[in-house]
Amino acid sequence: MTGLPREATSPTPPVVVGGKKHPRSFLIGLFALVLLAAAGGLGWYMSRPTPAAGVLKIYGNIEIRQVQLAFNNSDRIARLLVQEGDHVRRGQLLGELDTTRLQANADKAAADAEAAAKTLTRLLNGSRPEEIAEARAALDGALATEANARATLARYSKLVVVNAESKQNRDNAEQALKVAIANRQSAEQALRLAIEGPRWEDIAVARAQLASAQAALAYARRALADAKLFAPADGAIEDRILEPGDMVTPQTPVFTLDLDNPVYARAYLPERQLGQVRPGMRAFIETDAFPGVQFPAWIGFVATTAEFTPKTVETTELRTELVYRLHVYACNPEGKLRLGAPVTVLIPLVNNPPSNRGEAPCGK
Repeated sequence: MTGLPREATSPTPPVVVGGKKHPRSFLIGLFALVLLAAAGGLGWYMSRPTPAAGVLKIYGNIEIRQVQLAFNNSDRIARLLVQEGDHVRRGQLLGELDTTRLQANADKAAADAEAAAKTLTRLLNGSRPEEIAEARAALDGALATEANARATLARYSKLVVVNAESKQNRDNAEQALKVAIANRQSAEQALRLAIEGPRWEDIAVARAQLASAQAALAYARRALADAKLFAPADGAIEDRILEPGDMVTPQTPVFTLDLDNPVYARAYLPERQLGQVRPGMRAFIETDAFPGVQFPAWIGFVATTAEFTPKTVETTELRTELVYRLHVYACNPEGKLRLGAPVTVLIPLVNNPPSNRGEAPCGK
């Protein structure tokens, strides 16, 4: 019986991999697995996220504004109520000065103002009824004295004619009458003044003195109020520079306050894209600290000049390398955007007209 040659009917020789023999089907399966992996990698590469069309991507860092807080008075610090890292609210009390001297000045100014007010009130009220009655009584007494002096002079004058009285006594009686007349006239003027009341000039002086005392009181109270330091805005205490017991002046900072809401990203816009971006446009900020999170933002500032002074003669290539500083603001109520953090700024260029939002306050 004739058959096939031995070589044709022998089984497929095994494949040697890593010093071990494996059937040829193993090699085919391994090759298929490699093809599947390559196909998967290609599919991932083709489906990887890419920047959306019409979105400008630039890079920058988070910046914040800072305020150097100082007392608006000069004295020794009595107490400080916050530490580094504390979050404070607008109007929160941060520290106080020693108010012993300032309180004494305020008390004195208050007493002076009260005295000036009472003086003006007395002048405006005029004479009391009792003072007018007293002036009337004084005038009645002066009239009586004048009448008695006049009668005495008449009697002495008759007696002198018959030599029954000396001329000296008559002359004395005449002088007494003159004195009585003067006293009566004085009493009449006193009654008239009591009825008319104070002069308008005295009232004007009293008004001016009261205004001066009230101004001094307001100044003293303002100085006393300036012994307290309040937070001008929401933020976080970056530095506590001085301690209780230190002497301060209005030029001596006590705290550094970070205004961390809103914050802004300082980025740089290429010159060739300057015409596509306007203040007030919407934007988004991304940071590596929070992958996949986009923080809503807005364009707040675009520099009008390049960062570097252009040369007199520029080539086209040099002009395209010029950049313009850009501030992109974002609300930061949870403090996720930190000072100095590198960020990516995405600016949609389609359906993104500028608005009047500007640097609107966040969370208010």
